[in-house]
Parts: sequence; structure tokens; C-alpha cells
Amino acid sequence: MTAPDPLLAVRDLGVTFSTPRGTVRAVDSLGFTVEAGRTLGIVGESGSGKSVTSLAVMGLHRAGAEVSGSVRLAGQELTGLPEKQLAKVRGRRMAMIFQDPLSSLHPYYTVGEQIAEHFRVHFRAGRAAARKRAVDMLGEVGIPEPARRAGEYPHQFSGGMRQRAMIAMALACEPDLLIADEPTTALDVTVQAQILELIARLQQERGLGVVMITHDLGVVARVAHEVLVMYGGRAAEQASVDALFAEPAHPYTRGLLDSLPRLDSADDVPLPSIPGAPPSLLHPAPGCAFAPRCAVAAAAPAQDAGRCTGERPELRPYGSADRLAACHFAGALPAAAVPAPEVSR
Repeated sequence: MTAPDPLLAVRDLGVTFSTPRGTVRAVDSLGFTVEAGRTLGIVGESGSGKSVTSLAVMGLHRAGAEVSGSVRLAGQELTGLPEKQLAKVRGRRMAMIFQDPLSSLHPYYTVGEQIAEHFRVHFRAGRAAARKRAVDMLGEVGIPEPARRAGEYPHQFSGGMRQRAMIAMALACEPDLLIADEPTTALDVTVQAQILELIARLQQERGLGVVMITHDLGVVARVAHEVLVMYGGRAAEQASVDALFAEPAHPYTRGLLDSLPRLDSADDVPLPSIPGAPPSLLHPAPGCAFAPRCAVAAAAPAQDAGRCTGERPELRPYGSADRLAACHFAGALPAAAVPAPEVSR
């Protein structure tokens, strides 16, 4: 019997941009899957390709971006789909929460009008039914007095309430896939926890597949089942969240984990950091993009270090078939600077 298709399957995804200085390969040969009811966390520094990946999945890149590879939603190929057909899928079967809700919501229309219009586009509902759906969704995401707040404008909402409204809009049409791009950015820690708990609750109730894009490994530890670590537009490591936090295979992943502040670390121990800067996507190095910043490559014998700088490592199994790392010396890492944080979901 043939195994069912995953909810989202991305294969060999590439995104390039033409600029006056040359071609920027923002995403290169990326692949991952997301199952219904599961959360994939995508992490990495700014410029690693996380948001570019999410926009490519949603088909939201503007003219000038060249997208290649395959993006399949429940078996349906989305790459190359005409915009009119893609628009029927976007918002209805997959939806996205952006990191800045104030700029994502239109300032001239009430929050309720915007959610209702989104619902009407996909279901051809009447105004009264769409208005009721908007109020119901605002109530479902925890906004008090939803009937009254539906008549207010985005600037009348707090940051946390605006993000809840964006979640209400994203889920109004009951999509199967939710992409959350830095959904807790600029929110205080209490509101961050509330938003993450809200997404987790709605996922459990609706069986959503979720892609959580973040630079915060604390968020990943809290909500993700699997993790994709990106560096320089490529996958550096893929693993279950438990395996990744317990024993990172890639030096970049170890660097990210070591740089996490911890309450139980000694006061006189400085917080580790990753030296150097992210790689150029205009002129990628022929070898491993992380090699110039890598402690393992720096400590390796000359012939091994030459392999790091001259041969690009491919993503390959490490330890088990469902764990992958793009490193010539995967697992050859020094002891962690601090113990791995406890994973709680």
C-alpha cells in the first residue's frame, strides 16, 4: 500500500533574485515535509532564508524572484500554478501569520471587516454570515467583547490583540496548513506565551500542520516537533526537537544552542557567541558556508579543513534515517558550553 502524501512536501526548493550586483541565491536546494497535526520549527540567523522559504511556499514572491523545485500541498503541486488557481488555495487551504500585524492589517478598515472580507472571498458568503464568522473567530482567539472589538480599527488594538486578530483571519477559512513567520516578535514574554499557547490549542483542536519560523530556540523548544536549521539559504540540520536539543550534529546548531542565556549558568561564565558574519549569498563559497566561522573546521588537520573549504557538504543521515546534517564531520563536536535546555511542549 502506498503511503499517504504528507500535508506539505517541499523538494529541491530554490529562490533567486536578480540584482545589479548579481544573482542572490536566497534559498538553495531546500527540502522538508510537514504532517497534519505536527509543527516544524525553522530556525536560523537573519538572512538565512527562513522568510523567503515561507513566501515561496505561499506563492507570494513578487516579479523578479525565480522559484524552482516542488511545493506540494496534500499532493497538489503549487509551484508554477497560475495565480488565479493559487489564490483559491492561499487563505483557504493554507494561511500565513506575518510578524508585523500592524503593517499586515489595513488601517482604513475595521478588524471585523477585514476578517469578514477574507471569509467572503473564499466562501461567497453574505455580509451577515461573514460578519458573524468574524465575530466568532475573534471570540475563539480570546479577544474579549468580540462583537464590539470587530468594529474597531487595528490601531485601537494592542500588539498582542492585533496578533490574535491576524490568527483569527488566518484560520477563518479553516486551512489545513498554517505558516507563522516570527509571530511573537516585539511582544513581551507574557503575551508571547499566550500567543504560542493559542496556536498550540488551535492546532490540537483542528489538526493543523504548522510551520513556525523563528530565530528564538526557546520558541522551538516550546512548540515544535521537528526542527529545520537553516544557514546561508540551505539546510544545515534536520531532526526531532528532542534529538536536536540533546545532541546537535552540526557546529552551527551547537553554536546557536550554546548562545542561549540560561538561569542555571554560572555568573562568571561569559555567554558564548558565534564569531564572524553570515555568508554572502551573492558569491557563495565553494565549500561549507559555515567553515569560516566553524570551530571544528578551525581545529581540524589541514587536509580535513581543506575539505570543509573546498567541498560543499550534502545533507545526509546522521545517527538515524530521519535525522540529517550537512557537515563533513557531523557529530564531531566539543562538549556543550551549557547543558541542553529542557524541551517542553
